[in-house]
Formats: sequence, structure tokens, C-alpha cells
Amino acid sequence: MELGISSFGDLSPVEQGWSQNGHRRMQELMEEIELADQLGLEVYAVGEHHRPDYLVSAPAVVLAAAAVKTKGIRLSSAVSILSSDDPVRVFQQFATVDLLSSGRAELMVGRGSFIESFPLFGYHLEDYDELFEEKLQLLLEINKQVKVSWKGKHRPDIPNLGIYPRPFVEKLPVWIAAGGTPQSAIRAGTLGLPLTLAIIGGQPVQFVPFIDLYRKAWDQHGHPSQKFQLGINSHTYVAETSQQAADEFFPSYAEVMSRIGRERGWGPTTRGQYEAMRSPRGALLVGSPQQVIDKILYEHELFGNTRFMAQMSIGTIEHKKVMRSIELFGTVVAPEVRRQAVSQLVS
Repeated sequence: MELGISSFGDLSPVEQGWSQNGHRRMQELMEEIELADQLGLEVYAVGEHHRPDYLVSAPAVVLAAAAVKTKGIRLSSAVSILSSDDPVRVFQQFATVDLLSSGRAELMVGRGSFIESFPLFGYHLEDYDELFEEKLQLLLEINKQVKVSWKGKHRPDIPNLGIYPRPFVEKLPVWIAAGGTPQSAIRAGTLGLPLTLAIIGGQPVQFVPFIDLYRKAWDQHGHPSQKFQLGINSHTYVAETSQQAADEFFPSYAEVMSRIGRERGWGPTTRGQYEAMRSPRGALLVGSPQQVIDKILYEHELFGNTRFMAQMSIGTIEHKKVMRSIELFGTVVAPEVRRQAVSQLVS
């Protein structure tokens, strides 16, 4: 199983808009990516947002900087909001990252969990699904061949034109990212594309039917079983003890989830709710190294996933604590998860 880290480059709400804060957070983000690379983790992914509480609006630019600072780690978006972007430019940007990194770039595309990018770039929310469907088709066509002829509804035609540069590898890896919408699972399985599922609430077992839809669509369309790829993305934090992890992660986690909750009509996140999600069958992977190992392996038993992504730098949590969490994840959690995951396959 591949193990990696994801981040949105969270910014402190107290300091939103301060250039000094953005500069500092960007340097910290580079340090986190470099550490993950040094520890031998397989993937680092950064998300795209257009809000004051998140740093990264241009994931390809951040990953290009990371490409020249790292040696082996794969560099991915998580996600690129393809619905409100131009597939030609997205491909060109990630092909450039691929050239800089000698073949380590990948694209994780989705419709986005926030809506700010749609009015910002002149798109209408009523076209939410149609935009993604059409632009994904164009991106896959560009990825497949140099010269493209294209006619669509939401983008000007392309009359047999070449799209350059081409990536270092033959084709960029393209993943579909989803939050649990059945249509997303069926789309990814039908197209034979890797799927990443974000589990940020409830219980992982609730998502088994979603993954079953993906597998069923994959098999029905005749895609090779050996190419099946499934990623799980969860909020994760590791400390030396369970209590330390719980106490360090809660304030920033609760602030973020309560702030988003106010926008969406949820109540504030309480310590009781938080502890329930930290339980052995809950969605939060927050605890000692052994607790996090056990939860990753539990999810692996549920889903048979080939990748796990830990989203750690939530809200205002201190950089040095995030770095320690990444260190424990890379030196203690990852080796044991890999060992036991291989044992499960052999048995």
C-alpha cells in the first residue's frame, strides 16, 4: 500500500490576508513535503481552494517548487477543481511539473467541496455536474494524444491542435477524487480511473457500498484487476501517546470544522463528537502510532485500498507538531502498515 500526506496549506483565520503569514506558511509547506520525501513516503498532495483560510490556489505551482526540492516522492493535487479550470492549461501545468520532477507528477481531479471558484472564473453552479463531465473527457483526450480535435459546450473548440509540453512519462496519472457521491464512483469505475475517497466524518464502514459501486463498474467495463487503484484520505494526527495526540489536534480541528459548519448549517464540533470519531471505528485517525496503524489496517480490510493519504496540517496546529506527526507517520506507522498489508495479501 502507498502511504502519503495531503494538505490544503491551512492559514490562521486570525491572520487572513497577511502576506507575512502566507510566506511563512509556504516555507513550512515546503519543509513538510521535503520531510515526507526524506522519510520515503510515496505521495504528497496539495489541494486547490480560493478562500482566505487556505494557502494553495495554484497546486501546480506549489508542486513545481517541491519538484526541485525532492527526489522520490510523487507530487499530486488533492484536488484540482477541473470544473472551473481549463483542461488544456491544467494538463500543461502538470506536464511541466512532471518534467521538473522526472516523472513524479499526478493529477487528482474533482468537482470541489467549496463553490468559490465557480463565480470567480465565470461558471454557473447549475452546470456543476456537466462542467466536470465535459472537462474530464477533454483532459483524458489531451493526455492520450498530442493533437486534439474537440467540440464542447463549455469551452471553445480545438481544431486538431497540438497540446504542449508533453510530460516526462507517456501519460500523466489521473485520479478521480470523491466525497461519497455514487455518480463519482460509477464514473471512475466506468472510465477505469483510480479513485480517491475522502472520509472526514461518520464511520468508514458506511462507505463500503460506495466502494462496491466503484468495483462493480470497474469489473463490468472489463478493466484489468491488476490496474485497480483506490485511495482513502482521512484526517490524521500522530503523537507519542493517544492523549497527547487528542489534546494537540482537537483545538485546531474543532475550529476548522466549526467554522465550515457555520457556513453549511452544522452545529459546532464538540469534544464528545471528536472523541467518538477517534474511536476504533470512527473517521478520525488521531492517536498513538499503534492506534493509527490499527485504523489504517481496519480501513484496508474494509476497502482493499492501494493507497492511504493522511491529511495532517488542519487549521492552526503548530508546524513543529505537524512535522513530528509526519516523522512518526513515516518512521513508525508506515513501515508497520506496509508489512502487515503485505501479510494480508499473502494470507
